[in-house]
Amino acid sequence: MSRVVRFHKFGDASVLKLEEVPEQAPKSDELRIKVDAIGLNRAEVLFREGKYLERPPSFPSSIGYEASGTVTAIGSNVKDFKIGDKVSTIPAFSMSKYGVYGETAIVPVSAVTTYPKNLSAEEGTSIWMQYLTAYGALIEYAKIKKGDFVLITAASSSVGLAAIQLTRAAGAIPIATTRTAKKKQVLLDAGAEAVIVTDDENLPERMRAITSGHGADVIFDPVAGPYLDTLAEAAAQGATIFVYGSLGSSGSLGSGQTPFPLIAALKKGLKVQGYTLFEINSDPDKLKRAKKYVFEAIEKGQLKPIIAKVFPLEKIVDAHRYMESNQQLGKIVVKV
Repeated sequence: MSRVVRFHKFGDASVLKLEEVPEQAPKSDELRIKVDAIGLNRAEVLFREGKYLERPPSFPSSIGYEASGTVTAIGSNVKDFKIGDKVSTIPAFSMSKYGVYGETAIVPVSAVTTYPKNLSAEEGTSIWMQYLTAYGALIEYAKIKKGDFVLITAASSSVGLAAIQLTRAAGAIPIATTRTAKKKQVLLDAGAEAVIVTDDENLPERMRAITSGHGADVIFDPVAGPYLDTLAEAAAQGATIFVYGSLGSSGSLGSGQTPFPLIAALKKGLKVQGYTLFEINSDPDKLKRAKKYVFEAIEKGQLKPIIAKVFPLEKIVDAHRYMESNQQLGKIVVKV
């Protein structure tokens, strides 16, 4: 038997239940992991609420994208891993079929990889969602370069902090936003060149001041909603705004529609690009490049996951509530 987290209906964090179920055997292209640590993501909050890009086909439903642990069983077609290997999971599968919250997890071998040996299990479970998400927009698509101004909104999230580090590693200039001043110093310590406190400062005016009137060459934003107009004002001529979330339209930061910033887009030749990690992890060539880039940058010390707080598995409800409070600076991890 193994304890796993499941939910039997959509709802708030209290619907998550730690339940004992029979341990499963992997199918031919799967493997089983004894989980050491779990990395939490906002996608899982939305999945639990029934607001994600996909929904569970039935209840009870498992949940979770990221885990680190040890391989304990392998399917007949698995060739690249053996029992005893230390691995972590890439969010390259459907949560309607798989979930990693629990003492053990069955996952497709295509979504399993090793993590750098200089990382702990807590850090090893914290790298792929955040770094691959930021890599896809900033490195694969935008191809940021030395001297580019990169505006990173909601920058205290794990993906935001990853974007700051990746921008620095590429020689570009990361400018972070946060709603309140209490997170400003942490973002500066994390590598932001400057921090704009949006509750206290006019974002477009401050961005122009920081960049000597140039504006942001690339904007990396999970908020959207009416905020998109403000970002367009802060953008440089010919900039690209990558929208990878909807906190300002359907998430915890507000509600409403996301207007297209037509006038600013026409004046500046802006590109507004919807983006998700699945564009990277569903393409074998892109995923291979991304994994290599992130793995090597971590080994060199250019990237270092920041852990916000660690909860025990028995406190999974508290961990989700903490994520929804928006207090965290970095990755929330559950230790098994």
